[in-house]
Amino acid sequence: MQQLKLKEKVGYGFGDFASSMFWKLFSMYLLFFYTDVFGVSAAMVGTMFLVTRIFDGVNDPIMGIIADRTNTKWGKFRPYLLWMAIPFAIIGILTFTTPDLETPHKLIYAYITYTLMMIVYTTVNVPYASLLGVMTSNIKERTSLATYRFVFAFAGSILVLAFAEPLVSIFSKTDSGIEDAAKGWQYAVIIFGIIAALLFYFTFSFTRERISPPKGQKISLTSDLKDLAKNKPWFILLGAGVCSLIFNSLRDGSTIYYFKYYFENQDAFHLPVINVDITYSTLYLVLGQIANIIGVVLAKPVSSRIGKKDTFLFAMILATILSCIFFWFKESNIELIFIFQFLISICAGIIFPLLWSMYADIADFSEWKTGRRATGLIFSSSSMSQKMGWTLGGALTGWMLAYYGFEANAVQTEDAKVGIRMMLSFIPAIGAIGSAIFIYFYKLDDQFVLQINKELTERREKEL
Repeated sequence: MQQLKLKEKVGYGFGDFASSMFWKLFSMYLLFFYTDVFGVSAAMVGTMFLVTRIFDGVNDPIMGIIADRTNTKWGKFRPYLLWMAIPFAIIGILTFTTPDLETPHKLIYAYITYTLMMIVYTTVNVPYASLLGVMTSNIKERTSLATYRFVFAFAGSILVLAFAEPLVSIFSKTDSGIEDAAKGWQYAVIIFGIIAALLFYFTFSFTRERISPPKGQKISLTSDLKDLAKNKPWFILLGAGVCSLIFNSLRDGSTIYYFKYYFENQDAFHLPVINVDITYSTLYLVLGQIANIIGVVLAKPVSSRIGKKDTFLFAMILATILSCIFFWFKESNIELIFIFQFLISICAGIIFPLLWSMYADIADFSEWKTGRRATGLIFSSSSMSQKMGWTLGGALTGWMLAYYGFEANAVQTEDAKVGIRMMLSFIPAIGAIGSAIFIYFYKLDDQFVLQINKELTERREKEL
């Protein structure tokens, strides 16, 4: 059983620090950027998210298939972190750039840049995720590795949430005194892009691939897909992942609208040193990421005690209950709003390392059952579930804003305000309970996985 050094775990974590900065930019700010800065309607953006992300979801298994068939001196998955780091940063910056165009041409520009961004994100993130399945066969080390990954992931998110709005505010200032939000967003994302590219290089340098497909395994896409189609735990985890991402995506995408249009006063306090106002939305989002990290850290000790499945199940049930209660809070209940954000975010955080560790278990289960291993294909499905949940959540957010009569940069009707509150409470709760229902039927408990792992180790030793 491979024991990983701290340096390698930290190096692996750097990769999701980089990815999560942009994931958080997309999930928290991109819809707002398109409606309030870029100048496109919420309904148009919702449709664009659906179209581009469905296309992007199809790319994930394709990338997994390509990565499984990649053979270099660095391995199958690490090279993509090296090759795609700079394109990732450049296209990310272009996505948050506002050209001087008419609305129809702006929409075309948004479709092109956002589609390219999703392609590049997939090209980096599917191989990165697949690394977890080939760095070690030790199931406890996998959970530990996933924990490091998500601690760094949420740390990257905190960096974005803490500094995105202040950086935009600083870079938006002009000599004439008129704020240029488009310039502010572009310059802020340039900083995040440089950081991301550097961290991808560190992940490439610090990690190693140790598990290879069984000797003599013939490359066969048909066989890989047939094996996947018969893998029931994979389908169940796919459903749980999609629902949990709908839950998170709806809450994330609605937050800025909640504080901008439901709260009369958005500013929590002022920082005179840099002359920037810190908003309630920034505090709320940063608190959520801190709570996510606490959830991630709790995942390993709790799952070691009661198992991955039960930990996942109870977390999603609790998130459902807390989310429903959240609807009844008003602006005067700011303390309760922040307390419930903290508790819900712990529930959300605890499931992520479990989800990815369980995908590694499914890769082992598939090899144990079929004698074939397709790590990239299986992990790409996890990325696909992430994208599908994000797609549906993002599209629903845009469509529901339009349905409830939302108008950017205007005083909202009472129906619109109720709709925004629903989008942070009852509607995401449907995703959370859906995730719990799926995971209830998941059959790969920890004892079964340990037995699978033992038998696979014996098989590999015989092949040496």
